[in-house]
Amino acid sequence: MDTKMDMLHGPLLKKILIFAFPIIMGSILQQLFSAVDIAVVGLAGDSNGQAAIGANTSVIALFVNFFVGLAVGINVVIGNYIGSNHKERIRSTVHTAIIFAALSGIFLILLVELVARPMLKLMSTPDSVLDAAVTYLRIYTLGMPFILIYNFGAAVLRTVGDTKRPLYALIAAGAINVVLDIILAIGLSMGVSGVALATAFSNVISSLLVIIFLTKEEGHIKLLFSELKINADDLVKLLKIGLPSGLQTMVFSIANICIQATINSYGSSAMAGNAIALIFEVLAYYVVTGINQAAVTFTSQNYGAGNIKRCLKVFLISMAVAVALTNIVNLSFIAGERFFVGLFTTDTEVAGYAYLRFKVVLAVQFLICSYEISGSVLRGLGHSLLPAVITIFGTCVLRIIWVNTVCAHVHDIAYVFVVYPVSWIVTGSLVVAAFVKVYRTIN
Repeated sequence: MDTKMDMLHGPLLKKILIFAFPIIMGSILQQLFSAVDIAVVGLAGDSNGQAAIGANTSVIALFVNFFVGLAVGINVVIGNYIGSNHKERIRSTVHTAIIFAALSGIFLILLVELVARPMLKLMSTPDSVLDAAVTYLRIYTLGMPFILIYNFGAAVLRTVGDTKRPLYALIAAGAINVVLDIILAIGLSMGVSGVALATAFSNVISSLLVIIFLTKEEGHIKLLFSELKINADDLVKLLKIGLPSGLQTMVFSIANICIQATINSYGSSAMAGNAIALIFEVLAYYVVTGINQAAVTFTSQNYGAGNIKRCLKVFLISMAVAVALTNIVNLSFIAGERFFVGLFTTDTEVAGYAYLRFKVVLAVQFLICSYEISGSVLRGLGHSLLPAVITIFGTCVLRIIWVNTVCAHVHDIAYVFVVYPVSWIVTGSLVVAAFVKVYRTIN
């Protein structure tokens, strides 16, 4: 099966779509692990269980997204090596990335064991939800080494245009997750613990499949267990590009934790409704992240090959596709909001909070394309720190200020939700301006 793609020649639109679509579907499947958890617990009539899972959304994102951000370094470093035809450096980069992912996952297990309860208490998680939330987080985190291995391994495969096999791995894992959720949570009445165990095991399956794919590869991205070691030079290069992106997503998650803490103060119904609405926002967001992966990979290879004008085409096409697809997805969810929210709850109060977030946040989520796509192309051009600094200010610092000023004086959850479109407009304007300036400098 031919899984390679030539990103340096030929029409871009079709190739970007072919590259991005499996990533979008794969990311959605990963999100569906959590969505199925919430749905199954809801079917069991446990709204507190739904709130417990929802309380962990931003906490899990804090840890996972930092390392997913680091994985951007894999795309850029290997992409530049491919574009400049320095293939002898690719193999050590691959092995460094995989062993670093495994060690990082083990570190996260130990860290979360220590901080789970104090962190959730700091977020004002209600006592009625706290114990279940801590249990879910600790069990979920047991799968963290496998989550990171999957994401780093998938990033390696994507550098050569192989976005299909990571999707196949997630399809298999997703099917197993659904079956185990039903067996453990409903059949064995294990509730929150059951869905957490099911998700952790599913992550083991997806990571093992990606490792198998890499060991069966031919050429420079082939994984050999005998060569698994960290090369200091390779790690520094990966971190130089990936660390700003990882820090950006981590600080972004910290801001969302502050927002989640404010939402928690409105009670368990608000928490559950917010968690349901977030499922659909994240599904739509993954449309953008799929295009992001295409943008950074295509840009890094073409920049490595010295084809600057093609990088501009990547930017324009990626931006147009991301805006169009995000609007199609989000407006579809809004049009069928009663059906979609009804999949997760029959509680009218919970549903009401979900509908409100749909109208305030989901309706204008296409605004994120402005800074996401621009930032990805900048990273592909080797400028990772600039979009990170701007995004940290625009979507993180601004949100924390908003929560501690506006939301502290106005007790209306709609004002909590409004911070999202405000921060998107500010951040998008700044990152697009930064891209224009950088492109003019290098062109």
